[in-house]
Amino acid sequence: MRITRRIALALPAAALALAVGSAHAQDMMKLKIGTEGAYPPFNNLTAGGSLEGFDVDIAKALCEEMKAECEFVTQDWDGIIPALQAGKFDAIVASMSITEDRKKQVDFTNKYYNTPPALVVPNESDIAGTSPEDLAGKVIGAQGSTTHANFAETTFTDSDVKVYPTAEEYKLDMVNGRLDAVIDDIIVLQEFLDSEDGACCKVLGTLTPREDIYGPGIGIAVRQGEDELREKLNAAITAIRENGKYKEINDKYFSFDVYGD
Repeated sequence: MRITRRIALALPAAALALAVGSAHAQDMMKLKIGTEGAYPPFNNLTAGGSLEGFDVDIAKALCEEMKAECEFVTQDWDGIIPALQAGKFDAIVASMSITEDRKKQVDFTNKYYNTPPALVVPNESDIAGTSPEDLAGKVIGAQGSTTHANFAETTFTDSDVKVYPTAEEYKLDMVNGRLDAVIDDIIVLQEFLDSEDGACCKVLGTLTPREDIYGPGIGIAVRQGEDELREKLNAAITAIRENGKYKEINDKYFSFDVYGD
C-alpha cells in the first residue's frame, strides 16, 4: 500500500520534470546557417561530407553563446542570398563582405573579421607591381559575385577579368597557366600557396581595399527586418571576442588577429 502511494506521488513529479524539459527544448532557438563550403580556410566541405573552417567554427561558437541549436546548410555562392531570402536558412556565415549593394537585399551584423585582398601570380611572372598599369593587358581570375571580382572589374579596367563560380576553379586555371594573376582574400590565397598545387605561384602584393566596394569587413547576413536575430548575433560576437573563444578559433587557423582594426 505504502509503495503504491509513493509511486503515485512520484508520477506527477516525473511528469512535471518531463514537461519542464520539453518546454526548455521547445524554447531553445533553432537556426539554420548557410555557408558555401568551397572557400578554405574559411569554409570547406571535406571529402567525408563534413564542414570545417574559420567561418564554421565561429558560427558554432556563436550558436553555443546564444544557446541555439544550429544546423548547417551548404549553398552555391551565386544563389546564397536568394536562398536566405527564400527561407532555406536563417543566416549566412560565409565570409560575406558588408557592402551597400548587399544591404539593399539583406541586413548584416557587425563585422567578425576583416582581412585585405591580394594578387597572386606565377613564379616566373614579369609583372612588377599591383597597379592597373602593371596589370594592363593581363588576364586576372576571380570568384564571381564577390567583392574581389567587383574590385578587379572596377580597378583593372585595361585587364581581362575572368570570373569563376568557385575559388577552386580559378586556382585550377592558375595552376594550368591560363591566368596571369588571381585576386582574392590574402588568407585564401596563402592557403592555396601553402598547398602542393600552390607551389606554382607567389604573392605579388596586397591591395588597399576600397571601402565603397569592400565595406567595413565581413559580417553575418540575415533577412531584412530580422532585428532580434541580428542583435543576438551581435551580442554573441562581442561575447566571444571578450571571453577568449574568438582568439582560440583565430589561433587555430591564423598567426595574427584577423578581426582587423
